[in-house]
Amino acid sequence: MALSRPDLNGVSPAIRAYIEELEAELARRQKPAGSPRPFESAEIEPTPVEPAEPPTTVNLITVSADGQAKRTPRHLYQRQGRGGMGIFDLDAPADDHPAFLNLADQSQTLVVVTSQGRAFPLPVSQLAEAPVRARGQALNQWLQRQPGERVAVIFPDQGSGYLALATVRGQVRRLRYHYFGRNLQPGTVLYDIREGGAPAAWCWTPGDVDLFIATRKGNAIRFAETQVPVRGGLGIRVDPDDAVVGLASVREESGVFLLAADGKGTIRLMAGFSKNKEPGGGGKTAMKTDRLAAAATVNAGDDIFVVSRLGKIIRFRADETPAKEGVVQGVNCMSFRADEAMAVVTCTPGS
Repeated sequence: MALSRPDLNGVSPAIRAYIEELEAELARRQKPAGSPRPFESAEIEPTPVEPAEPPTTVNLITVSADGQAKRTPRHLYQRQGRGGMGIFDLDAPADDHPAFLNLADQSQTLVVVTSQGRAFPLPVSQLAEAPVRARGQALNQWLQRQPGERVAVIFPDQGSGYLALATVRGQVRRLRYHYFGRNLQPGTVLYDIREGGAPAAWCWTPGDVDLFIATRKGNAIRFAETQVPVRGGLGIRVDPDDAVVGLASVREESGVFLLAADGKGTIRLMAGFSKNKEPGGGGKTAMKTDRLAAAATVNAGDDIFVVSRLGKIIRFRADETPAKEGVVQGVNCMSFRADEAMAVVTCTPGS
């Protein structure tokens, strides 16, 4: 019986995108007419897949908005060219999209901070190792969340420097690394969320660099981290219809990867983004977009990971993205069908 493609107009965008991706994969796998059948010729062998890096104990950790998490060794993710469609990763419910990406060694501890400003330690090794496409584990067994409390930011602990934390309304504060060591008690309140709202972005700093804060509308500010008051203060003025989405630790020679929700991205060089004399300004345009999804410091030779709302991940070389000193709209970094970018993380292969 011959089958014809049904009308998909009444199907949800997520299901339609999934069907179209399966169709594209099927088309790639089909051989042209007259090609040898499997095992028909001993000369035909499958093309070996070259890993992006040697086996490593560093894991890519994907977490959904409602707290479904999984970890997978980083070396299992192969590189694609910039602009590809990626591969399916976290198998989460349709109403619980991926929201966070992290890289951490299996010996490290993750710190999960909630919308109430409470912090919970989670050893990476307690998350079961999973393949690239797999369901996650609920974080509730480690978090003891209160009604209405959600995951806000997640970061790996480290044994030096400062953690910079920015809220949705542009408040910023710095905390010494020892706050998050072995003595961190589950549920510790880091700050009063009445002062600037829930946490929205984070970065580790050595203590003597600049902070780059970016908002959803593509505005950003850069200032010396040492100017942040001990009890925190305003880092960037944010309009009522805007919110902070990214925070990066930078120097004059640094670049920041800016990713819009539509998959376009750019590397904004700090040599072309002047530093403010003090924090608390209104910021200026860093990228031409009204839906910036994320910002992350990036170096030459780094790899970039992007996760989408439908749970697809792409890994590509940062060097494939043009670095600019001025304001641009960006280039296509990930192709979407009824989808959007949610989070990004960068790494140096082999480290």
